[in-house]
Amino acid sequence: MKSRFAPSPTGYLHIGGARTALFAWLWAKKEQGQFILRIEDTDRERSTQASVDAILDGMKWLGLDHDEGPYYQTDRFDRYKTVVQQLLEEDKAYYCECSQERLQVLRDELMEKGEKAKYDGHCQHKNLTAGVVRFRNPSEGNVIFSDLVKGEISVHNKELDDLIIARSDGTPTYNLTVVVDDHDMDVNCVIRGDDHINNTPRQINLYEALGWGLPDFAHLPMILGGDGARLSKRHGAVSVMAYRDAGFLPEALLNYLVRLGWSHGDQEVFSIDEMIDLFDLKDVNKAPGSFNQDKLIWLNQEYIKSADIDHLVDQLDWHLNDQSIDISNGPDITNVIDALRERSKTLVEMAQSMKMFYQDFDQFDEKSAKKQFKPAAEPIIKALIDHYSKLEDWSSAAIHDVVKTVCDEQSVGFGKVGQPFRLALSGTGNAGSIDIVAELVGKDRTLARLQMALDYIAQIDN
Repeated sequence: MKSRFAPSPTGYLHIGGARTALFAWLWAKKEQGQFILRIEDTDRERSTQASVDAILDGMKWLGLDHDEGPYYQTDRFDRYKTVVQQLLEEDKAYYCECSQERLQVLRDELMEKGEKAKYDGHCQHKNLTAGVVRFRNPSEGNVIFSDLVKGEISVHNKELDDLIIARSDGTPTYNLTVVVDDHDMDVNCVIRGDDHINNTPRQINLYEALGWGLPDFAHLPMILGGDGARLSKRHGAVSVMAYRDAGFLPEALLNYLVRLGWSHGDQEVFSIDEMIDLFDLKDVNKAPGSFNQDKLIWLNQEYIKSADIDHLVDQLDWHLNDQSIDISNGPDITNVIDALRERSKTLVEMAQSMKMFYQDFDQFDEKSAKKQFKPAAEPIIKALIDHYSKLEDWSSAAIHDVVKTVCDEQSVGFGKVGQPFRLALSGTGNAGSIDIVAELVGKDRTLARLQMALDYIAQIDN
């Protein structure tokens, strides 16, 4: 079995494309077949190398490896030309010289009558030798196919017109190239978005005109935003790599995407192996999926909590570079990750929280400092400095015991000690368990930051 993902390089790899790629990839893995990556770059005006790179980067980050390709349609122009010539010689295609003006007038007239706008076959019998090339679509009968997602679909040939298969400069069009490629590459299951479903009857007629066997078709429902409109930039990040930049793990995004239009009972979290084992095209919903950013964030946090530590280190590397965090001067990063993973919704959040372990700061969050560093906190911070200066066993347990001792000595509750201590350690007040954080920050940095808090209080007093 062979499936394929065939994006056009006219922009980044978006969420809808990634979902299509995932379903095609899963189906190939499920059927122990091959997954092909094909770049459909015949639109030379809009196709860019930057878009090709964005697609390849997105597929690599998601881990959707291809068994064949990437193939490029621009490398296959000679093959398409041969097929167009064959159709011309067999009188299954013809040249057309109709101007854009004539076609627009025809379109306007048909729409005014309430009819479907389509070509009227004006040049069918002119025996022209130049112009665009149109496929001679059958005028009778129905095109009937059984879609693996949508079920049986029937379209009368009168609804279809003689589509252009080659432009006047000889370059082929989408509907021709996709048929030739899928045939030549032995693709026997075409999985794509249902925005292509209107092309399928036209392509089936091309297959039959060329005497080629048909693949199976599976048209996936579109993805909608929370407001019910088609997913677009206004719904937030739609580029796959934008989700990487926002701190999502690739497996969390894949897990979320597989649930956009497919389900297995009430299960929400799936490993890649479970997806491959359980996925079936017949279980794909016919109705559109609705994108929910909050659900994705929840999934991401679940994956961060349970992910392999080496994998998290690897995925964090980009974010550490992006935030200019040098981890060479500080604690073992695996210990820091373990301290932060329960509280981090994204890798961006985790990287920001890591700064306190590897970077010193010269000021506290002003709002938090005004609240926590009041004169009443001065004896508490002095006591912490006094005890920690003498502490030889710099472990979280010993650090915690000091906090309890200071609470008893000062006759205050834990919050009166813990809150100013947390702010002194982090600079922001956003830190987890202070004994673990202090152990990782280290004795020297902890004492320096407590002294900094003391200086802040002294400055207020003056």
